[in-house]
Amino acid sequence: MTMHCDQCQESIRGTGCAVRGVCGKDEMTAKLQDTLIYAVEGLSLCADALQKPLDRKYGQFISESLFVTVTNTNFDDDAIVEQIRKTLVMRDAAKTITGQVPAHDAATWSGSTREDFLRKADSCTIDSLSDNADLRSLKSLVLYGIKGLAAYTDHAAVLGYHDDGIYDFYVKALAALTQELSADELLALTMETGAVAVKAMALLDKANTETYGHPEITTVRTGVSNRPGILISGHDLRDMEDLLEQTSGTGVDVYTHCEMLPTHYYPAFKKYSHFIGNYGGSWWSQDREFETFNGPILMTTNCIVPVRESYRGRMFTTGMAGYPGLKHIPARPEGGSKDFSQIIELAKTCQPPVQLENGEIVGGFAHTQVLALADKVVDAVKSGAIKRFVVMAGCDGRHATRNYYTEVAEALPGDTVILTAGCAKYRYNKLALGDIGGIPRVLDAGQCNDSYSLAVIALKLKEVFGLEDINDLPISFDIAWYEQKAVTVLLALLYLGVKGIRLGPTLPEFLTPNIAAALVEKFGIKPIGTVDADVEAMMAGA
Repeated sequence: MTMHCDQCQESIRGTGCAVRGVCGKDEMTAKLQDTLIYAVEGLSLCADALQKPLDRKYGQFISESLFVTVTNTNFDDDAIVEQIRKTLVMRDAAKTITGQVPAHDAATWSGSTREDFLRKADSCTIDSLSDNADLRSLKSLVLYGIKGLAAYTDHAAVLGYHDDGIYDFYVKALAALTQELSADELLALTMETGAVAVKAMALLDKANTETYGHPEITTVRTGVSNRPGILISGHDLRDMEDLLEQTSGTGVDVYTHCEMLPTHYYPAFKKYSHFIGNYGGSWWSQDREFETFNGPILMTTNCIVPVRESYRGRMFTTGMAGYPGLKHIPARPEGGSKDFSQIIELAKTCQPPVQLENGEIVGGFAHTQVLALADKVVDAVKSGAIKRFVVMAGCDGRHATRNYYTEVAEALPGDTVILTAGCAKYRYNKLALGDIGGIPRVLDAGQCNDSYSLAVIALKLKEVFGLEDINDLPISFDIAWYEQKAVTVLLALLYLGVKGIRLGPTLPEFLTPNIAAALVEKFGIKPIGTVDADVEAMMAGA
């Protein structure tokens, strides 16, 4: 077997991983994920032929299946095979209704092992759908945008929030990717993906805030207590709620890791006295930090790195996440909660965490909180106290090139404010950058899922200043990307009309030179440069 995966920023030598993924997935896992995408496309073709409106079950299932293939989410081959089987059952049921057979999938998939599925895998990639490299590039941009979109939609669905229009778009877009479309048609589909991304992020924002309250400015501890703890990572707020409720009164504390840090900002979680603080930093340092934590670790979504033997026995997955050899907590029953009792009982036998640091992180600057400070912010801009906002959101990663974002934060003049969301913030959220008249110079809106807040803030500022174009604001965008959710955010920003985005550490390699040039011409997307040159250009509005 061989693999080809170019969906993340850290793929080998910028040409795609061909033997083993930098993320840790092997050829078998990569092929199975390709096969799952191929099967989901077949399901979408059949569902697209059904009478409208579609049953919600199709879109919700497609969303879950796409989420399984997002980078660092699921490495468990058996779990992926089971998802493929479920896809085929649903597809065949739809075929029975329509009497149609997917044009790109007429063969019968009757194998009972993963090897049976892999016999089809060589034709189960997007490369098989077009001989034109530029068209494949645009299809990749849409597909990866839809994958990130699925993560946002799944988080909202867990909280009972749905938008059938988003689900219908999955079916439409995935069916379209099996066809030979023109570049103009694919560019239109790309922009539609951005439009749906805005809807999905708004839906998730509504789900989170109506369920747990609007984030508030909060100071989060980075030290530890002397009691055993459970470390929760990923992005799922409902899992956090279940865990906090079930650990209450047990003598076990709860800590957040990486993208779960922003859960401290929600009012609903502040009532739990055993919700101690944040442990460690970004996702890529988890192998070292999970070792020193001593207690159990719960991975709720993506951002898993290859698991060390030293903590394998106390690491658990749930939701769409999976890793071979780890215990998986099943889905919650309808109307009920997940059962985390085995994690809690294990925690009681563990030593307290080893302290890594003893400080504080301030966050909670989602759109409602920032807009509550709007008068103060506007006055600071009008007086010249704030010269510029720099949106430094997105993903973190392992490569030393990402030190660029720390150095930019340090090099920006004292009259600039950084707006951030996502794990990219770990490059600068612990720096002592001070404030401007009481306004912190780093305003953390939350998870990558909360990037919607940054768009709302920008649009509101445009309204307050009476501007016609969002690009007339004193805002620069210096975005870091790693995986598909960042692609979704990028497409959302492009749909909203944002131009001149700096993107790094490298431009996506799935973009051919022609497509990259087209995006540069149409939207002004540019690669990052040197720190000094970029800071000078941003301060000049370029």
